[in-house]
Amino acid sequence: MLPVAEQTVQFVSGLLAAERRRRGTRGRRRALGCYRQAVLVLRWFLDGTRLAQLAADNRIGRSTAYRYLHEGIDVLAAAAPGLRGALLAARAAGHSHVTVDGTLIRTDRCRVAGPTARADRPERRVDLWWSGKHAAHGGNVQVLAAPDGWPLWTSGVRPGREHDTTALRGHPEAWPLLTEWTDDTHAVLADLGYEGERAALTTPIKKTTDAPLTDDQRTVNLLHAATRAPAERGNSLLKTTFKALRRVSLCPWRVGAITAAALVLLHHQHGRTT
Repeated sequence: MLPVAEQTVQFVSGLLAAERRRRGTRGRRRALGCYRQAVLVLRWFLDGTRLAQLAADNRIGRSTAYRYLHEGIDVLAAAAPGLRGALLAARAAGHSHVTVDGTLIRTDRCRVAGPTARADRPERRVDLWWSGKHAAHGGNVQVLAAPDGWPLWTSGVRPGREHDTTALRGHPEAWPLLTEWTDDTHAVLADLGYEGERAALTTPIKKTTDAPLTDDQRTVNLLHAATRAPAERGNSLLKTTFKALRRVSLCPWRVGAITAAALVLLHHQHGRTT
């Protein structure tokens, strides 16, 4: 039993059918119809069912199961909102602020990337997908959320070793759009991981050893933390709803598309985008 409504299965099935029409796939040439393929994709996302089990349950080969899964991920990710559209929707909904935060989507497939050399120390080799902060392999995905923590947009994936600021800079369209959103009545809240981008983001005031915070500055930080706290819900909502996001067993460069596909499913399940 899938923990989703029939309408969600029909929604995914419709996207798959449209993709087959676009490709010109002839009828009765696939091992699974669109409906059964949609069930396969949703089982992987929601229950985290292994591809070997999905292949056995549907009496198809593993390579076919992988192909069907990737096709489902791609058609869902193509329906995900862009950053400009998400910000326009947030403005139309009357939100005074949005929040941005990075999350690590863990993965166990990292050998395809291999080690890379550091720019400052070429002789030292480091793992591109290893996050020292989380002590795990994974991909960094940026999540834009509404004031109540509802996720509005997810970015493409960046290697897990990258800092949040570096990861967000890896998406060239992000900074201009976030700067355009920011004015006297709209703000983008972020934590101290983005302290180097105060022109576009509102971050807490950082304490230094030679300049302790004043009472007013501590009050500002408390208000900032209380306002931004619900944003953490956006990251946890995606991971708790979809077991596939707790540890991705596919190529780490696919994490961005997988997260975007999960966002589309979440929006459809709850009938909400803003």
